[in-house]
Amino acid sequence: MSRKQQLLKRHRRNKRIGLLIGLLVLIVSGVWLAWWMPPVLAVLSWVAHEAWFADHLFYSPQDDYQYAFDPDGECLEVRLEGERLVLEQPLSVTGNQTLVLAIKVSSRGLGRFIDPSIQLLGGEQLDQQTFERGVNGLRYLNLSEHAGALARGELRLKGRHCRVSGQPRLWLFRQADYREQRVMVIAPHADDAELAAFGLYSQAKEAWIVTLTAGEIEAEHYQQMGLERAEAARLKGRLRAWDSLAVPRWAGVPEAHCAQLGYFCLQLPAMQAAPDQPMPSREADISDIRLFRQLNPFPMPGDGDGAPTWNNLLADLRALILRARPEVIVLPHPSLDPHPDHICAQAAVFEALQGLEWQPTTILGYANHLHDNDRWPMGNSGDGVALPPVFDTSLSLHPCSLPLTLAQQRDKAMALGMMHDLQPRAALKRRVRRSIQALLAGRRPSPYGENEYFRKAVRRHELFWRLKASQGNP
Repeated sequence: MSRKQQLLKRHRRNKRIGLLIGLLVLIVSGVWLAWWMPPVLAVLSWVAHEAWFADHLFYSPQDDYQYAFDPDGECLEVRLEGERLVLEQPLSVTGNQTLVLAIKVSSRGLGRFIDPSIQLLGGEQLDQQTFERGVNGLRYLNLSEHAGALARGELRLKGRHCRVSGQPRLWLFRQADYREQRVMVIAPHADDAELAAFGLYSQAKEAWIVTLTAGEIEAEHYQQMGLERAEAARLKGRLRAWDSLAVPRWAGVPEAHCAQLGYFCLQLPAMQAAPDQPMPSREADISDIRLFRQLNPFPMPGDGDGAPTWNNLLADLRALILRARPEVIVLPHPSLDPHPDHICAQAAVFEALQGLEWQPTTILGYANHLHDNDRWPMGNSGDGVALPPVFDTSLSLHPCSLPLTLAQQRDKAMALGMMHDLQPRAALKRRVRRSIQALLAGRRPSPYGENEYFRKAVRRHELFWRLKASQGNP
């Protein structure tokens, strides 16, 4: 069982215990209160839970984030003068740097009920970065887009339902302009490339998109059309395979630079554990990956027998890397992203690179999921992306932030809107919860779509982490 699954199991157990205690309290209170009071209290308690306690947050908001940054970063001296952030020495701005500010953030009264945020003022456009309700600890702001305002002494930090305090620390990470290089994005599922890196690959000098699985499982939406479970899974897999090849065209990526490998969703860990053994689909009742590879623009080694094996996956990846010769490979971060297919995706790439005649100069990691906080990045569509919660000081992290203009954000949102898996309506319970949170907790829906990923992914920045070869295994 993964750490994320353990955290979810503990969260659900605690919620059941809390529900049981609450029911007992209501039953006992019914002895002394009017008959109608217990049901009213029950409804109010449920509304309060949905508004303020339904987030999957598996740590205390009062915990300090604990980052250990890569030694390549420069630590600069800064201080706060009121709201203004002042550098102690001149800052050389090149346009290709990531700036991270560590500072203590503390909620004010309303910050326990409305998401607290820090507004970054002084640049051309307002930026806002949001934190956990009830926050009272060390947090990390992404100042990359505001390097010019900081260098001019014009950058101000204004708390909304929170305040900043303590001695700030600033890190500067210089980086190449990866948009000027050949980029290959590894997507475990259709839409992972767009969620994590549409802004990067849409601007890259040359881009390749490689999707590992068809993402065919959890096809209940298609079963509602009258299809049997296996038939619905096959239809969903074919649609997502199409998405993985067609949507990058919106960003100008040619058809010849996209590949769908057609392996089966959530079967990569089993494939890795038994590299020669085929692992059939969990739901589609098939064991041949070629159904989902029919639209590829060129043949690959796995086409020979269509077997869903780890060794075929490695052979496909080696062939693609040698064909594309990417200078930058973008893949899930081995430690930050806990999805089992994402963990195996990065492991497969690192294994495929071993002994290969072509090696990328840069490997960037991304996190479309987190262990500890299902809502990150917090805040609204169009906001900036503060650094995620990290509590493992053994990780040496090198952040890389890429800014997106409003036009680029809109293009990214349209790309996500083309993805079939993000189109179905949310469950009724989730829609009701969002309405309650909008009314009582001030949370705004995304203007681009109902799915939560429109809020999480369409932002002012895309955040990556530069990896070394030694970081290939979590």
